[in-house]
Amino acid sequence: MFIFAGIALLVKFHWLVFVFGAILIYTGLRIMLKKHREMKPEENFFIRLCRRYLRFTTEIRGSRFFVKENGKRVATPLFLVLLVVESTDVMFAVDSIPAILAITNDSFIVYTSNVFAILGLRSLYFALAGMMDKFVYLQNGLSVILIFVGIKMLVAEHVEIPVHFALLGILGILGVSILLSFTHGRKRLKKDTV
Repeated sequence: MFIFAGIALLVKFHWLVFVFGAILIYTGLRIMLKKHREMKPEENFFIRLCRRYLRFTTEIRGSRFFVKENGKRVATPLFLVLLVVESTDVMFAVDSIPAILAITNDSFIVYTSNVFAILGLRSLYFALAGMMDKFVYLQNGLSVILIFVGIKMLVAEHVEIPVHFALLGILGILGVSILLSFTHGRKRLKKDTV
């Protein structure tokens, strides 16, 4: 839905390219400047919104999303977890749709790349979750990629950046951040733990 809406909006209102570019630059800067802080689920806007409109049990009831308590149907915390996980897909779409539209307007490529990205993200997350402390500069690299793609969208009418150069730039930034994580990241981790 986001993909087709994004393409349709860009075809009808070309000036939205600048809005999408600005969103990517803002997101990249926000990621780059964000300080690491402890996650507090009770302060999360989406979780508070869900708790305002739905009743939840205090404990998980096996693998059930809904149970009956006092004759009323109430959601379990497992359903809240499902809602949060699915909301991350929406947040991913808000950033990734403008990013892929900066590279191509071919709806088939845009759609399939995002479908494969979403399908692979969860598997990749669980594969890399235990290793993320080793990739200390990956977050910085991803923020630079978002800023790069946002700038590419903003200057696209005046400066033509070929697709293969854009992809090489993205791979280069990602490679440098991973390489820096393995070479300098160990020193940073030792300094942080001392």
